[in-house]
Amino acid sequence: MGEPVRVGIIGCGVIAAQYLATFDRLDVVQLAAVADLDRSRAEAAARGRDGVRVCSVAELLAADNVDMVLNLTVPAAHAEIALAAIAAGKDVYGEKPLAAGTSQAREVLAAAAAAGVTVGCAPDTVLGTGIQTARRAIDDGLIGAPVSATATMMTPGHERWHPNPDFYYLPGGGPLMDMGPYYVSALITMLGPVSSVIGAASRSRDSRTIGTGPRQGEIVPVGIDTHVTGVLVHASGVLSTLIMSFDAVATRSANIEVHGVGGSLIVPDPNRFDGDVLLRTLTGPDWEILPVSAGYLRAGRGHGIADMAVTAGRGPRASGDLAFHVLDVLESVLASAGTGRSVTIASTVERPAAVPLGGF
Repeated sequence: MGEPVRVGIIGCGVIAAQYLATFDRLDVVQLAAVADLDRSRAEAAARGRDGVRVCSVAELLAADNVDMVLNLTVPAAHAEIALAAIAAGKDVYGEKPLAAGTSQAREVLAAAAAAGVTVGCAPDTVLGTGIQTARRAIDDGLIGAPVSATATMMTPGHERWHPNPDFYYLPGGGPLMDMGPYYVSALITMLGPVSSVIGAASRSRDSRTIGTGPRQGEIVPVGIDTHVTGVLVHASGVLSTLIMSFDAVATRSANIEVHGVGGSLIVPDPNRFDGDVLLRTLTGPDWEILPVSAGYLRAGRGHGIADMAVTAGRGPRASGDLAFHVLDVLESVLASAGTGRSVTIASTVERPAAVPLGGF
């Protein structure tokens, strides 16, 4: 596979630990440097990892031993950091969303194209065995022609567990922009791009109380809608119903279901890389668990970067183009919620290549 891709992380908050755990067991990725506005967090990320440099953002961007910048900053800073990394000639892989909005995301992709560098973006959960096994079942015709899908995420809000949840309740946050990328990326991976949407949204209250950490009890204002529902019309004609909420306690329904004329699938949580895929056919007596048949084994956050490293020349599966289309869909659902009218999606994307069963 050649030399490992050398990664510099900008932003060493809560999610960084999951990327670090993945990098520790992947030969195709080498952590070279870390940076954070809070230097102590960068130092904690580098601790126990030989050769990892703790530095400023400017130093990391200028470093000769960094091939790719992993952008783990808050959503409002995603475009700024991505553009700076591109200007420095680095490939970029970012946490979702690609940017706070499609106008900024379009700038990022245009700059990358002009500079000849590659942009990838989370979520890469779609590369794991859960979503990929479900996709293969659909592609193999196990449910016949797909007709519809449902995608449901219900939670009382991230302030219950996150010590600094403010950005979840600002524009660019909320249940749709935070969790929607997992679900919509999975739907597009399985069923193809979206051509139009219609949405509705509401909020239950105007403030939230932090439930854990040093800021426990502090009040956070809510600046976005916290319950969003929408219907996605795929270019194929499949209709997907999406419900994303920070206003509900829980749900017993499956995270994603896909229904065809000959069968139905229960798809595992798209915020995870694995999980059982269940099939029930028109003629079958009951649900059956499908054997794992596709996807990266033992995948974790950061496998999208490894995929970029081994698919050079063909383009990453967790690509900037896919992330842009997902962001366009999510933004359009919110726009439709504001007007009550259907919105045509201006962008499109090729369905990413399937992942054969295996690992790195």
